[in-house]
Amino acid sequence: MNLREEDRRILVELELEKADKTFRQVEVLQREQYWDTMANRLYYSLFHAVCALLINDQREVGSHKGAAIRFHQYYVKTGVFTEEEGSFYSQMETLREKSDYNCFFNVTEADIASKVGPASAFIEKVKHYVAER
Repeated sequence: MNLREEDRRILVELELEKADKTFRQVEVLQREQYWDTMANRLYYSLFHAVCALLINDQREVGSHKGAAIRFHQYYVKTGVFTEEEGSFYSQMETLREKSDYNCFFNVTEADIASKVGPASAFIEKVKHYVAER
């Protein structure tokens, strides 16, 4: 990714803001029991955090799959993020895809309630990583 340093920093901040804003929507969705949409918003909060991470390190984001591949390649395989965190990101992407595109699949509270804490921790870890760089 070929950006001026100032532009890169702005993009990283915008992605992190988007991650936070999207994550905050989860509380409303949880209260209203919109489990499918909650899965969508949780995944997208992680996706924007991963985009911030990649942009911060001058890596291309590309598609959702491309971002996932690069996240695993540059951050999980190198030990910056754990295998469990990498697996969590992949699981959330799969859950979001199933809930968004499969009319026979419905996310339940049991499927999604336990994902909120790890998603928050994931985003905070990205923020910490970006702040250190």
